[in-house]
Amino acid sequence: MAPRKNAKGGGGNSNSSSSSSSGSGSSSGGSSSPGARRDTKHGGHKNGRKGGLPGSSFFTWFMVIALLGVWTSVAVVWFDLIDYEEVLGKLGVYDADGDGDFDVDDAKVLLGLKERSAPKPTVPPEEPEPYPWLEELVPEGAGSQHIEDEVQEEIHSPLHETVYTEHDFQQEEDGPAGEQQPEDDFLVGSDADDRFEPLEAGTLQEESIEPVIDDEKRYHDADDITYQDYDQQVYEPSENEGIETSDNAVEDSHRILEKVRVPPTEEQQEIPPETNRKTDDPEQKEKVKKKKPKLLNKFDKTIKAELDAAEKLRKRGKIEEAVAAFEGLVRKYPQSPRARYGRAQCEDDLAEKRRSNDVLRRAIETYQEVSSLPDVPADLVKLSLKRRSERQQFLGHMRGSLVTLQKLVHLFPDDTSLKNDLGVGYLLIGDNDNAKKVYEEVLNVTPHDGFAKVHYGFILKAQNKIAESIPYLKEGIESGDPGTDDGRFYFHLGDAMQRVGNKEAYKWYELGHKRGHFASVWQRSLYNVNGLKAQPWWTPKETGYTELVKSLERNWKLIRDEGLSVMDEAKGLFLPEDENLREKGDWSQFTLWQQGRKNENACKGAPKTCSLLDKFPETTGCRRGQIKYSVMHPGTHVWPHTGPTNCRLRMHLGLVIPKEGCKIRCANETKTWEEGKVLIFDDSFEHEVWQDASSFRLIFIVDVWHPELTPQQRRSLPAI
Repeated sequence: MAPRKNAKGGGGNSNSSSSSSSGSGSSSGGSSSPGARRDTKHGGHKNGRKGGLPGSSFFTWFMVIALLGVWTSVAVVWFDLIDYEEVLGKLGVYDADGDGDFDVDDAKVLLGLKERSAPKPTVPPEEPEPYPWLEELVPEGAGSQHIEDEVQEEIHSPLHETVYTEHDFQQEEDGPAGEQQPEDDFLVGSDADDRFEPLEAGTLQEESIEPVIDDEKRYHDADDITYQDYDQQVYEPSENEGIETSDNAVEDSHRILEKVRVPPTEEQQEIPPETNRKTDDPEQKEKVKKKKPKLLNKFDKTIKAELDAAEKLRKRGKIEEAVAAFEGLVRKYPQSPRARYGRAQCEDDLAEKRRSNDVLRRAIETYQEVSSLPDVPADLVKLSLKRRSERQQFLGHMRGSLVTLQKLVHLFPDDTSLKNDLGVGYLLIGDNDNAKKVYEEVLNVTPHDGFAKVHYGFILKAQNKIAESIPYLKEGIESGDPGTDDGRFYFHLGDAMQRVGNKEAYKWYELGHKRGHFASVWQRSLYNVNGLKAQPWWTPKETGYTELVKSLERNWKLIRDEGLSVMDEAKGLFLPEDENLREKGDWSQFTLWQQGRKNENACKGAPKTCSLLDKFPETTGCRRGQIKYSVMHPGTHVWPHTGPTNCRLRMHLGLVIPKEGCKIRCANETKTWEEGKVLIFDDSFEHEVWQDASSFRLIFIVDVWHPELTPQQRRSLPAI
């Protein structure tokens, strides 16, 4: 390095001196020799002449540049020249690993050096469930996101996904529902706390809704959507028990809402029945995420740092701290829509955490307050009212939810997804006529709307317009639009096809099975507990209810005589079957127990029979079944159909049986009744009945709990 330095530092003079020296030999000590020059510090000259760029200059310039960098950084931070939050927020769109920010891992994914990790599901704060608890809070330590980078599906995903995902078929799982117990035991009462001014004359006002106890009718008809609230006791099963979360007791003022999960088979991947398979398609997601929601008005942008800090607490699951933070912001800035919306979300989260209806009612009211403030961004109004409607439905405030949906459609008349939601709102209160009008309006504007099609076909089927319903149901499911991959639509499409003799029915049942909606092609019940033994026909020994069977068969004549005594039409005790299950004929029933409740008036007509059955809680306490007489007259055919749940078995005691012409098929095996004998089958499997005899057929139907259900499950399962 010394010679290289010398060459650069000495220049041409150094070279000439070196030549001269070598010719003349060594110089006297006073003269400057080449060796001495090479030893001169930094390659300079003793007389001070600068022969080149000295080494000290590198160090000096390095220090100057470093200090300039430090001063520049201080200036940027001190004078806030760059909004780093905004920069990071924009980089957030390149977040590939779902951790809420853009980092080295995201860059590796974008460069193809690393596979994209599956996104963590973002769950809105609530129950449910699934509910009923389906949703989970963001775990402690999860990366917080910028306020304006809120999940875009909250704005654009249709409410119908919530309706059918959360509040249509209660998910009945084989795992623990959770350990959190309710903080308070409020029962859902009046909807008065959810009322607000109607939009126009004639607009529905909220009111309490009494449940309609109607057995399978509520399962087969289009208005058979029920609800549930936070007042549910949670049973934590043992390791191998199948269980669904449920109510401990069914109050008269409640209809329990359920969501299906069928047990997966070895060759089938479990797919949640109410999720749409195509939503995993990036192109489909892109359609849903049309634009970034704007949640901040001008004023809220000035307090964005405070809002971000409070939101960070909520996203990290520090709910109580987040509640306090947002409440402080609301007190400090009462006209801030985003602060109030944050408080509503925190109350929503807190209601889920504590499983408190009272806290949830506060959240519902706060969502309403958000939309009532001045200068609220349109996206925030939509987001608040949609969430309000969802939570009202969760509490069973269906009419209040309808009012909220009407207001949304009034504010955003061009948003067809909101009209689809409104149609669901009408279905939730059993108003099929208005729901039909809504979907006709949607289909006139967007004729390929799959969600509108399946619901329109659903309504046509309920109105017994069987052939007309098929193309709407079929095309709607085939569209793959969000909300169309629902077990109920496969069920009704297959049923409609069967009734018109279309052999493609079982193709759709098979597809529904593959997509996780049905346990099998034959067993198509939608309210199921996982892991229960499934077979069409049972023997008394297999059920374990041998004493009940013996008692029925031993006393069959007594039961028959009391049944015959109430068959007098003048008394009107036998009522026609009204579930639209008959192709033709005359079929009536006389019910003694319904959903585990004894009909005292009916039992006055058959007192000995009722006294006999009181000894057997496996049937009188079966809240998913009935005990009833069934009379079927000649020329009757009952369509192939399935019951609503796999939680019960059905006993048929023959009372008056013609010698020939009467038969019942369950799955692919057909049997006949005998007087004084009990047939036992699982009516969650497809079954069909023919009565081609010359006289009436009378049987006694006794439903019992599935023998593999635990005592706790029998106490806690919601009624059907």
